[in-house]
Amino acid sequence: MINDKWSIIHLDETTSTNNWLRSHQAESDEGIIVVTADYQTDGRGQASNHWESERGKNLLFSIRFHPTAIPASQQFLVSMIVSVAVCETLSNYATGFSIKWPNDIYWKDRKICGILIENRLSGQAILDTIAGIGININQAEFHSDAPNPVSLRQILGTDTERQEVLDLFLTSFKKHFQLVESGNTTSIKTAYKSALYRRNGYHTYSDRQGCFEAKLVDIADNGTLFLEDVNGKQRSYAFKEVEFI
Repeated sequence: MINDKWSIIHLDETTSTNNWLRSHQAESDEGIIVVTADYQTDGRGQASNHWESERGKNLLFSIRFHPTAIPASQQFLVSMIVSVAVCETLSNYATGFSIKWPNDIYWKDRKICGILIENRLSGQAILDTIAGIGININQAEFHSDAPNPVSLRQILGTDTERQEVLDLFLTSFKKHFQLVESGNTTSIKTAYKSALYRRNGYHTYSDRQGCFEAKLVDIADNGTLFLEDVNGKQRSYAFKEVEFI
């Protein structure tokens, strides 16, 4: 659910904002809680990945909310809402942003944002969601072995106020979340699919059988990716089953 109760908490440092939210918030809290941090000692990405971020340079935050109108079987709608909100936010500053399935945000062929969605389920319901978001804002150089990071500063050539980016995100998030909560899922699905990275033409992918050329056909409500190879064969993939080359 979404209501007028918003809490925004700022931390100088924490292990990760997702961890902090999960360990500090009461089970009964139905409001929306946003936690930001200047630095994370153990910023997490998908699987065992870590997120590189220079202290005080980027926007590191998590948002905890209760998507009560979304059944567990359609929980990928949550990922759509968050990733579309980030993509829309960054599009206020430059062109060329897209969503790399399932929820990385790219500028051209470089990654500017990572998103980690953690849903707690109870039967067919989602108890709550914590979405951890790291957006590269003012970092000028990257030193990890991540293959393709980019920041808004590298794109624009100037610094951007982090609070401004957060405010834009929360406005976009609230808009899309309220639409889905009211039963309108068409708009978020349309927005997500129209923003997808490599949404047009054939591109190279790799699965357990090796590399192949395919075009993106569709994304199912559960997040399954559908591709069609150059021979007209349809292929479907869950998360981590296919790699973008």
